[in-house]
Amino acid sequence: MRAQNSATPATPIAVGILDGTPDCTAHATPADARARSGTGTAGNARTGTAAGTALASLGVLAFSLTFPATAWGLEGFGPWSFVSVRSVLAALIAGGFLLAGRVPLPAREHWAGLAVVVAGVVVGFPLLTTLALTTSTTSHAAVVVGLLPLTTAALSALRTGVRPSRRFWAAAVAGAVVVLAFTLAESGGSLSAGDGFLFGALLACAAGYTEGGRLARAMPGWQVIGWALVLSLPLTLAGSALGLAYEPVRLTAHGLAGLVWAAAGSTFLGLYVWYRGMAEIGAPRASQLQLAQPLLTLVWSVALLGERLSPAAPAAACAVLVCIALTQRA
Repeated sequence: MRAQNSATPATPIAVGILDGTPDCTAHATPADARARSGTGTAGNARTGTAAGTALASLGVLAFSLTFPATAWGLEGFGPWSFVSVRSVLAALIAGGFLLAGRVPLPAREHWAGLAVVVAGVVVGFPLLTTLALTTSTTSHAAVVVGLLPLTTAALSALRTGVRPSRRFWAAAVAGAVVVLAFTLAESGGSLSAGDGFLFGALLACAAGYTEGGRLARAMPGWQVIGWALVLSLPLTLAGSALGLAYEPVRLTAHGLAGLVWAAAGSTFLGLYVWYRGMAEIGAPRASQLQLAQPLLTLVWSVALLGERLSPAAPAAACAVLVCIALTQRA
């Protein structure tokens, strides 16, 4: 669900990797448009670019902490209650922003797309990755989910009918092979239940990102995730009631900190600064910043969780990043 407004044609796949909208343009940022039209100065353009880079970087930082926060949250909550309560808290934050901005309800033709975003981004990805983290380490999950940009780009190409270059598909397949080889090596030659959850999460999130990117042509990206969270409230409230009733809860400092960060930092505020940054610097430049996300998660898994990294984890993460970088230029 990577949103970008722009004005001049650009390479389709570079944008699709982030927002699922291959024919959406990205190279002309608001600062560029102001400079060309004479309404802004080069200094203003540079200031806008610097601010956009800072905001997008904050978004990447927030996303990189999602898995460690989830691991902390699971110390105090069960997986079903954690995901449901997290989404409820994020919906309350999003609702506050929407009310403060007096944002009108989405048009009826957008509701079906928002339902896909709910299924993929609000429910599917958080639930499946949380279930995976009950048996997998965060470092293992970070490497597997590092394939998400390629999965999103491939799914977007299939949905929109865009035909990427052979170089793109070669890099995408190479990235998938690296992740599959890493997963099999880490799991003793066979896929575990946690790996199944992670691969399912990739598909769910890629579908949500693809549809969210399409919706982001009609409304700002933060409103897409905001309305998806708000519209999912009946489901997440019911899930919270059931989860809290049937799963044990221990109110630990780590558990509460993980819950608050997953809800406020990752689910809403991280996406808010990410979209604002993307509007300034464009999807291709922002995508280069996102290449650091899996490696940052590996750092957090060691620093915050005390995990021991296998030599294959950083090597596989770097190999996937190289494949993603190649698709940016395909």
